[in-house]
Amino acid sequence: MRSAPYTSARAIAARMPKASPTRSTSAGRSEAMDTTARFYDGLTAATREVRVRLSADRLALMIEGAGTDAPLRWPLGELRALPDHSRPDEIVLTHVDPHGDETQVQAARIVVSDPDAVAWLRRTRPALFSRPHRPGTARRLAFYGGGALAAVVLMLFVILPALAGTLAGMLPPEREQAFGQTVLRQMERVLGAEDAGALDCSSTDGRTALDLMMARLTEGRDLAYDIDVRVFDHDMVNAFAAPGGQIVLIRGMLDLAEGPDEIAAVLAHEIGHVEARDPTRAALRTAGSVGLLGLLFGDFAGGAVMLTLAERLIDASYSQKAEARADRYAYGLLREAQVEPAALGDLFETLAEEAGEAPGALSHLLSHPRLSDRVEAARAATQEDAETRPILDDAAWTDLRNICG
Repeated sequence: MRSAPYTSARAIAARMPKASPTRSTSAGRSEAMDTTARFYDGLTAATREVRVRLSADRLALMIEGAGTDAPLRWPLGELRALPDHSRPDEIVLTHVDPHGDETQVQAARIVVSDPDAVAWLRRTRPALFSRPHRPGTARRLAFYGGGALAAVVLMLFVILPALAGTLAGMLPPEREQAFGQTVLRQMERVLGAEDAGALDCSSTDGRTALDLMMARLTEGRDLAYDIDVRVFDHDMVNAFAAPGGQIVLIRGMLDLAEGPDEIAAVLAHEIGHVEARDPTRAALRTAGSVGLLGLLFGDFAGGAVMLTLAERLIDASYSQKAEARADRYAYGLLREAQVEPAALGDLFETLAEEAGEAPGALSHLLSHPRLSDRVEAARAATQEDAETRPILDDAAWTDLRNICG
């Protein structure tokens, strides 16, 4: 359940002209590029949405928006695309120091996701993808290239997928929990927090209400994990699970939900992912070899890898099979807690209505499987003659909604 906006950046982006990526003209020149991208300054983990456009002289990209003190000018000839980005439909751009070593790129970077902008960059700037190298390296690269390519292909397409699934089922719970805690710290940074725990909501009455809800949901269940639910103070409409039994509920979801049963349905669904170890498998596949080695040796310090991993888990989209399995698990928890499984379908419809306006409205829930099928399945799982009662009374629901103060 994921998607991660930054409120101030989105407000800025909303006032910007709609992206107008370039097209070639009959005269052989390019129209002005004008799109949005995610900006990393290389000094902090914060992500900002910026406007990226072609300069008036057509010799540089101009970058402006939240996170830049003044518009940045990146000459086209100094642009480089980072080769290790995990998504082929995006381009990560940085630039080289014109006065330094050609092989040394700057720390700041932008991630371009607009398909038309990506296509324009690939079409008009083929040099982005050529890597500079020092004299004398070509022979060595040619000598080792064949073996290295074979090793990479084997690692990416055979070994890592197999190991991710296997290790997810073999990890000791304490190792998996430590991994998840590291991921959560990075998630806080992705959401704009500078210090660990800065986003935690923990009013006494709100925490009591949340504990009551979790007690109803898990009563009599022999769970593989001690579920730890945290509430983050952020406008994003989201909830997601991290490795090791850790679930995060974002305040924006509490603001949007029409009742406590919908929040219970969200948590029941996420518990289903936790029990199936879906977050751990997703994390291992995203982290790749660095993540696997970190799990083996207990060292999760790879900052860039962990940051990417946190972003992917916040915006995770599990397979149709995994989502359907988590839904079915949620139905069971809800029935045992005397809550109608239809609450999950109600939540889906609420999210679908608000998805065009609410930031980050759980895009993965609304796409796998088809939403209408999931609403029907949730209502079909509700037993007409079953005794039900609200998971929280009105006072406790108010306390939970005010958990962030």
